[in-house]
Amino acid sequence: MSGVIIRFRVMAIWAGVMSLLLWFLYMPAKYLVSDESFYERFIWIPIVHGFTYPIYLLAALHLCFKQRKSLLATALFLLAGTLPVASIWIERSVAKGR
Repeated sequence: MSGVIIRFRVMAIWAGVMSLLLWFLYMPAKYLVSDESFYERFIWIPIVHGFTYPIYLLAALHLCFKQRKSLLATALFLLAGTLPVASIWIERSVAKGR
């Protein structure tokens, strides 16, 4: 397996996990819990997600350029990082060779 695929797979899983934490831990804690000190314990989640998501985008672009994906496929790879399960799903399809 080439380094491009490994890099993309690692970043796709990382982006998926961070999105899951952001959507289902930090956001409900911030908007549903009235205690401000409770959600401040999770303030690291959006910070880490914000720093690592651009790295996912670069890894996805690199993979799409190397595999000569179409513009639509490239856009789908990039947008997959915005939904929690989509980046993990796309990572699985890359791992299977599709």
